[in-house]
Amino acid sequence: MILHTITLPNGIRLVHQEIPTPVAHCGLFINAGSRDEPETSHGIAHFIEHTIFKGTKKRNLFQVLNRLENVGADLNAFTGKEETCIYASFLSIYYARALDLFQDIFFHSTFPEKEILKEKQVVADEIRSYLDTPAEKIFDDFEDLVFAGHPLGRNILGTEKTIRKISGGDILDFMNHNYHLDGVVIASSGNIPFARLVKLVTRSFSNNPERGTVKPRIPFQNFTPFHQVQKKKVFQVHCLLGAPAYPFHDDRRIALALLNNMLGGPIMNSRLSLALRERNGLTYHNESNYTSYSDSGVITIYFSTEASRYEKALSIVHKELTRLRTELLTTMQLHTIRKQLIGQLAIAQESNLSNMLSFGKSFLLQDRFDPVETIIEKIEVVTAACLRDIANEIFEPGLISILTYIPK
Repeated sequence: MILHTITLPNGIRLVHQEIPTPVAHCGLFINAGSRDEPETSHGIAHFIEHTIFKGTKKRNLFQVLNRLENVGADLNAFTGKEETCIYASFLSIYYARALDLFQDIFFHSTFPEKEILKEKQVVADEIRSYLDTPAEKIFDDFEDLVFAGHPLGRNILGTEKTIRKISGGDILDFMNHNYHLDGVVIASSGNIPFARLVKLVTRSFSNNPERGTVKPRIPFQNFTPFHQVQKKKVFQVHCLLGAPAYPFHDDRRIALALLNNMLGGPIMNSRLSLALRERNGLTYHNESNYTSYSDSGVITIYFSTEASRYEKALSIVHKELTRLRTELLTTMQLHTIRKQLIGQLAIAQESNLSNMLSFGKSFLLQDRFDPVETIIEKIEVVTAACLRDIANEIFEPGLISILTYIPK
């Protein structure tokens, strides 16, 4: 993958992959997410993602929505704990149209009061849906406990109480404090020469107000392990184990990703899937996940099962973690897990949209992107001893925390 990059005089970074396909993908990445919110405005970053499309100084709601949708494009957005992204997929002939709309909603959204009131009901419904899904909620509750007292622990949606209090003034204050131009990346993947794209971006984004400089975030410290059991209106037991892990820029991140994939990644022959489901029939759903942030990370293991089978399932999970800490992988096992992850990366490369979202976020967090060839090289040099050392550090028994939902 060849990426072309430039930083505009106002600080905005442009990253482009030129590909000979009729469909283009472009995203506006902003270095602001839920961890940047004041506690009193919990959920405002996500609420802005909803309301930023509701009208600008020169376009009403329907004109914003129709600007790209009427030419068959797909306009979307998402909010994370450290980033907000507005992105679209469209025919490459509509680059100018997409970039003009991006700059209009980024700089000139008006957040009409009537639209804010309507969207509060929409987000409240989203929150209620989320609260009705224990398999999702337990992940946020777990991070709230891991990052106790730190903004990284708060869920992205906010609460109905905090959302009701958000005003148009609060939105503009948050954007003025966090939507800084040197914290913006425009990522593109499409059939347009880079020089032409630079002209379009410069034309759309140069004559706009400055918004200051990105402020450093408060890093998370002082993790305290926990074991909590909570009674919920659930039919099954839901259990999440985990611990803090490496941040996005840590060189050990690739090795931990390899370890996580072997343990409970999206493969049918992961160790957890084989032990919990195939050999013992204890769970329908089990997985492990590694999430990295700019200055921290978390690794989790999730499963759900019948209450009568919970203790056995939990003991099997602990047994698999003990194996990771004590047993050295054989040459053949190491070869297999390397090839599994490399194959998954190759398949992921088939999606141009996924590629754009990936290198856009990477440039946002660390101002660079490792192509798949570089990642494969890093995977190939991971040793069995390295994986065992990381397992002993991350899955040290005294650091493992557990959150369990049990039926009332």
